[in-house]
Amino acid sequence: MDWFTAHAGEVWPFFVEHLYLSGVPLLIGLAIALPLGWVAKRYRFLGPPLIMGTGLLYTLPSLAVFILLPGILHTQILDPVNVIVAMTVYTVALLVRTVADGLHAVPEDVLLSATAMGYRPFARLVKIELPLAVPVISAGLRVAAVSNVSIVSVAAIIGVEQLGSLFTDGFNRAFFAPIITGIVACVVLSLLLDLLIMGVTHLLTPWARTRRPT
Repeated sequence: MDWFTAHAGEVWPFFVEHLYLSGVPLLIGLAIALPLGWVAKRYRFLGPPLIMGTGLLYTLPSLAVFILLPGILHTQILDPVNVIVAMTVYTVALLVRTVADGLHAVPEDVLLSATAMGYRPFARLVKIELPLAVPVISAGLRVAAVSNVSIVSVAAIIGVEQLGSLFTDGFNRAFFAPIITGIVACVVLSLLLDLLIMGVTHLLTPWARTRRPT
């Protein structure tokens, strides 16, 4: 605690940067995964290869990806864009299957009822299928959020400053205070993202709320 109190001014910028590098790819990855998940659900012959193909992206070693991306994107090694692109890839890898599963979970009789009421395919997707799939998608997004917070810390090895920098600093000096601070900060960040996703899910699924007895 003494070390954290004395270095809070250094830890806070790392925390904010870590939040940025973890949170932005969640939004971009979700935006990409939604249409891909819909395609995987809509076209049966594309579903298995699309889900398997995107899932394999998650097996890419994060450190290797962080090192290779500057050459592919023509950016500097310390450019945060490299981390954002890498984390977006990992987010898509986790969410495509989740989106497809969420859309598959919508009862067929609900879809038929919506069609009978005059909903066209796109309107039915936006107004019926996606809202009902929110709980399933939210569960996958929570997993992706925690995964992102963990993987982003690896980028400290190549010099991208965030909470992972506390790990490398502690290891280099054989000093445990910054390492413990970084671990606690990562856990806090994961919890904050998890609570944020749960809060948004609560707002988007009013029908799932139960009334408390008066």
